[in-house]
Formats: sequence, structure tokens, C-alpha cells
Amino acid sequence: MPAAFVYLMRCRDGSLYCGWTTDPKAREATHNSGRGAAYTRSRRPVRLVYLERLRDRSAALKREWAIKQLPRQAKLLLVARAKSSSALTAEKSQQRRRRAG
Repeated sequence: MPAAFVYLMRCRDGSLYCGWTTDPKAREATHNSGRGAAYTRSRRPVRLVYLERLRDRSAALKREWAIKQLPRQAKLLLVARAKSSSALTAEKSQQRRRRAG
């Protein structure tokens, strides 16, 4: 069974939309084409700001529900932590390349 992902999209109006998918890039394109959720249809463009990989659809649905129960501030914290984590990963990659080069 393929991995599944839970994601948060930031809409044009600044709101956050939570969902799950097996293909995050395709799902973002679907939302931006107007064929995604009704919520995002009038709030395009949307941008993927948080992504969490889970083992399967069942785990993704449970995590999606849990995230949807969080207050907005907690969701923003997830986004901020993911952003800082990816920035640290990129910085470490650059440092390794400099040492190797």
C-alpha cells in the first residue's frame, strides 16, 4: 500500500486548508485548477505549506482529523516548524557540498 500524506495549504486569504493525498504535487495542482475542495475553489491560489508522510490512508485520515481539531495557532506552529526544519536540512546539504567541493 502506498504512503499517504497529510498536508496544509495556505489559501489566498491566509486561511489554512487540511487534507490528505498520495500525491502532494498533483493535489496542489488540482486545488489550484478549481477541481479540489469546495473550500479552496474560491480561495485560489493555494500553496502547500506543510506535508507529513504517513504509512497508509488510514493513518493519514486519523492524522488529518487530529490536525483539523487543532486551533489555528497550533496549525501555524506545525507550518513554522516544518519550514525551519527544511531550512536546516538545506543548510546542512550546502555545508556538505562545500566540504566535499
